[in-house]
Amino acid sequence: MQQGIRRLVALATVFAVAFAAVYFIRNGTAGFSRLWNGSGGNEQDFRPENFTLPNKPPLELGDVELLARLDAEYARLTEAVVPSVVSIDTAGVRRERRIDGIGRQRLRMVPTQGQGSGVIVTHEGHVVTNYHVVAGQQKIEVTLPEGNGKSGKTLPATLIGEDRLLDIAVLKIEGDGTKFQPLKFGDSTQVRRGQLVFAIGNPFGLGETITQGIISAVERSLSDTQRDLFQTDAAINPGNSGGPLVNLQGEIIGINSAIYTPDRNNPGFQGVGFSIPSNDVKDTLFSILQRGRPIRGYLGVRMFEGGVVVGVGAGSPAELAGLQVNDVILSYDGQEIRDTTQLINLVQRTKVGRKVPLRVWRAGQELAMEATITESRAEAAEVPQTLQPKVRDMEETLEAIGLQVAELSAVDRQNGFSGVLAVEISPGGLAANRILPGDLIVGVNESRVSNVTEFYQYLAASAAVQTTSLYLLRQGRELKVDLPGLPRKEEEAAEAPKD
Repeated sequence: MQQGIRRLVALATVFAVAFAAVYFIRNGTAGFSRLWNGSGGNEQDFRPENFTLPNKPPLELGDVELLARLDAEYARLTEAVVPSVVSIDTAGVRRERRIDGIGRQRLRMVPTQGQGSGVIVTHEGHVVTNYHVVAGQQKIEVTLPEGNGKSGKTLPATLIGEDRLLDIAVLKIEGDGTKFQPLKFGDSTQVRRGQLVFAIGNPFGLGETITQGIISAVERSLSDTQRDLFQTDAAINPGNSGGPLVNLQGEIIGINSAIYTPDRNNPGFQGVGFSIPSNDVKDTLFSILQRGRPIRGYLGVRMFEGGVVVGVGAGSPAELAGLQVNDVILSYDGQEIRDTTQLINLVQRTKVGRKVPLRVWRAGQELAMEATITESRAEAAEVPQTLQPKVRDMEETLEAIGLQVAELSAVDRQNGFSGVLAVEISPGGLAANRILPGDLIVGVNESRVSNVTEFYQYLAASAAVQTTSLYLLRQGRELKVDLPGLPRKEEEAAEAPKD
């Protein structure tokens, strides 16, 4: 027993000596001090350092007076405009068509959500935003910024009207006595390249955010179906859609609508954003509030690039003015015509009932004409077509085309994209070998599309009676694809084999 105890003591002594040897080898004579003072072996001695912080900036504000004033004015501008910018959240249910294994289309209901920005433009609580922010959604809520009524208050909103071609929607906040602070519209015709601008919105759902940049260009178009836009390098990100672009006075000079990105699957800000000019937005706002719908001019011609007339609508202002096929429209209301898109923009902006002078080239002679602009009878105003007498059932037409599309994701819409996404094409349909899965379809003929229901309605109505043009984006390139019209039923009966 005593021998076992002695062995245990001997082992403990050996371990203690070995530990002490290692400790003093690693810590030297400082180890004695640490043991004597009771400090832990893993701690180091610490002596407070002497330090003195500077109490003066490198420059006084008087030394950078101009920058100081600019800094203060930026802050003042932000305080003035942010209370008028709102965040918009939407929810709804959409119908989605699926093609089954034998080529038949089936319907299913899919819940949807969206998010964007808007700007209050009246004391009564009317809000302007992009149509693609609220397209097809049944529930719309608006969150007010801090300092506008109660902080962060969320209220329901009602869709008053929309302009799908311009991509503008007008909402009305269902307030409870909240006092709204609207922003004034500026004159977009006075906007110049290089001027300072500020974009305000709700990027990525973060809330009130302001970015600064310049106007990079004043006449940009993302497709043949869209009017000229402002291009800016002010940072516009997912969620900014529908927010205002303002000048140094805090006036709305544009509504932010899209960003340019070469890769739709991996979008990101590239220093190129687009805004709808305020004068166009203001005209649409007035039309919707006063008449419940957008009002745009109608001339009634179909043209190739270069202003060559290839079709004149029966009874249209163009026909009454004397325009004929193969005429070349040189100028409209005193402005030289560069391309078809420019003419469409000019016509749509013309006040209904106004007489507009035209200069036309015909068979080597220049002619002067005058057309009285009427109201567009449809959103595809400048594309009259001769309709065939018999049309097919909508489901039958869509089955013959064999094209299935889906709504864009919330991320796509926040990134500024609008339209529908091609997801499946039947091998035997009219769309086969023309449309590819992944194509972003933004327009049917001259009408922009924002949701699946709208796309199918336009497509079925057009394809049943005529060749239909689809405008799309494919891998960053803009394309126009023509789908042949369905044969008339009389022709099918004549071509059918007889017993």
